[in-house]
Amino acid sequence: MRMIARLRGTVLEALPNRVIIDVSGVGYLVNIPVSTFDSLHLSEGVEVDLRTHLQVRETSQSLYGFASDAERDVFLLLIDRVSGIGPAIAMAVLSGMSVDAFKSAVVEGDVAALSQIKGLGKKTAERIVLELKDKVGVADGWKTASESSAPSAINDTELALIGLGYKQAEARKAVKAVVAAQPDIGTEELLRGALRMLNS
Repeated sequence: MRMIARLRGTVLEALPNRVIIDVSGVGYLVNIPVSTFDSLHLSEGVEVDLRTHLQVRETSQSLYGFASDAERDVFLLLIDRVSGIGPAIAMAVLSGMSVDAFKSAVVEGDVAALSQIKGLGKKTAERIVLELKDKVGVADGWKTASESSAPSAINDTELALIGLGYKQAEARKAVKAVVAAQPDIGTEELLRGALRMLNS
């Protein structure tokens, strides 16, 4: 269960790997990838809106923040769907290459490119490619999205659902059903509609 899904406030302190955000007088320490730090130009006093994931363990709670839904989706895919990958390595991946470059590396099976990420290593890179390709079907979805002329909202929603743990077939079925009822629906509304259908 994602207890804190989004955080909006003012930056009190900012470093490339973490930021403290003031939200109504409460300072939240948020771990971030370098990509988020760079894209949002984080510095003291800046207003920021982060997508977040709260990791709860027996002895600690850690909050992770991202500039975009795409970054958070990749983070969740890595920690939930690839064996042996925890938040530290997932953050290293996002800090080491862009989301698009990561998707391309997985689709093309480019272990060498992934191995260049600091702290990853060849065996871990191979496991990421293997498990995202064979176990989840994510790579197929990314490949289809890059080649398809279908509206991006459909592809984005399908991949977001896979990232949340739904099987590709059931995600695609739910998305198609919602689009059939509302052809011009946007990505956020499509995702909400598909989730309602999957959870009904």
